[in-house]
Amino acid sequence: MKSINLSKERIINNVVELSTDKIISNPNQPRSDYSDDISQLAQSIAQNGILQPISVRKKGSKYELITGERRLRAAKYCGFPVVPCIIHEVSDRHSAILALVENIQRQELSFFDEASAIEKLITLYGMTQEVAASKLGRAQSTIANKLRLLRLTEKERFLITQYSLTERHARALLRLGSVEDRLFMLDKIIKNNLNVERSERLIDEYIGSNKDKMSYKKRSLVFQNVKLFVNTINKAVDTMKAAGISADSSKIQNDDFLEYRIRIPVQKKS
Repeated sequence: MKSINLSKERIINNVVELSTDKIISNPNQPRSDYSDDISQLAQSIAQNGILQPISVRKKGSKYELITGERRLRAAKYCGFPVVPCIIHEVSDRHSAILALVENIQRQELSFFDEASAIEKLITLYGMTQEVAASKLGRAQSTIANKLRLLRLTEKERFLITQYSLTERHARALLRLGSVEDRLFMLDKIIKNNLNVERSERLIDEYIGSNKDKMSYKKRSLVFQNVKLFVNTINKAVDTMKAAGISADSSKIQNDDFLEYRIRIPVQKKS
């Protein structure tokens, strides 16, 4: 049996202990909401330690966090002076991409933060939806649907998040074209504590009602145009009369249409 020379093995990404005071946040961290309770994670870390090291990179005299924000926060909560880290040599761009991808894959983000992170991957780092989908292990249609959530305004996102509405609530609201309509329906959904199914039905009814209103407005516009045409005919007849032409007009009302007849005398040859 051939022996293995262990001395030739490469040791990659050694784990080192770093002071928590020397680790600074990643400016590209996609999480915007840290209101979640980390006490359970802190309790686990207090009992078992940090099982997965935090990823950092050298940044001047400090170390910039790449991934592991919640683990670092939980460790500080426990009063740990040091945490296990792996130091990576990566560029600003690669560090940002790692932070975004890691957070999205771990599903630690709200669906709005996730959508914003995906948008940042695509816009700031020159990725297509196909490449972003491949990196995240998602279908391109899923990525496209996530990005659609960003059509909602900051106020809409705030209300959806504040009242713990779901991503499906947000998708249902996107069926409404105007911000005013969405806020109107959002107010009803919140006040009546509607689940997704009831919210979707309410939005369906509202869209149907608006279609009826639009149809009525279109018919009213047609009637207004007909009135304008009739006035034009009457004005033409009056103009001929003023010029000495004994023209006249008559209106015949039928069930399906309105008929106008204009009589203009023919000048006889002498």
